[in-house]
Amino acid sequence: MSGTEALVRARIDLAAALRWATRLGLSEGVCNHFSLVAPGLQDRYLINPQGRHWSEVSPADLLLIDGKGNVVEGRHTVEPTAFFIHARLHKSKRAPACVLHTHMPFATSLTLLEGGRLEPASQNALKFYGRVAYDEEYNGLVLDNAEGDRIASRMNGADVLFLANHGVIVGGDSVAWAFDDLYYLERACMVQVLAQSTGKQLKRLSHSVASATAKQMAGEREQSDLHFAALKRILDKEDPGWSRLD
Repeated sequence: MSGTEALVRARIDLAAALRWATRLGLSEGVCNHFSLVAPGLQDRYLINPQGRHWSEVSPADLLLIDGKGNVVEGRHTVEPTAFFIHARLHKSKRAPACVLHTHMPFATSLTLLEGGRLEPASQNALKFYGRVAYDEEYNGLVLDNAEGDRIASRMNGADVLFLANHGVIVGGDSVAWAFDDLYYLERACMVQVLAQSTGKQLKRLSHSVASATAKQMAGEREQSDLHFAALKRILDKEDPGWSRLD
């Protein structure tokens, strides 16, 4: 695959993730952001533009920005907090290729609780066992490199970061893998919140069972790819023209 073809595919995948996130109720207004390292380009990232609802974003709408926040390609502007969160994560030790940031309701609800944690109580939660970090400090909007670096340091090699009083960040090696994790993270948080709302004690699983199951699930990335491919097929059927490049 040529560099141009890889960049086109990257644009299509990121646009598909944005559109499906809003279909699933994971978006919030025109806020929040998804980004992806541009394949074959050094210090370049694709990111959704400021002011565009995720349901209307096409591959052509996505911005190509550099590590300083300059728009290299694109007809829109980049939202400031989007740059300071995503650019610093892409430059961090973990350096995920894809970074998804949302205020999705059930995951965010856990960030509002003192000591809120994703508990090893459901099979979906075990997918994230040993892969989650928590930032316990809320400092307002992320509007400088220092706060972006602080958040990146809290992620510290994890794939998921719960941001106190704010939302979540999911990182992954591809859009498909990160989006699959985002989807199942919200499902895991949803069933936990529903279970806790009964007032009864959660039935937590043991470390040995949780860690063994997490290892089993770690080898299921083909399922993540199949999931994302199915989502794109549905978009092709239900929303023709969504993947336009002009």
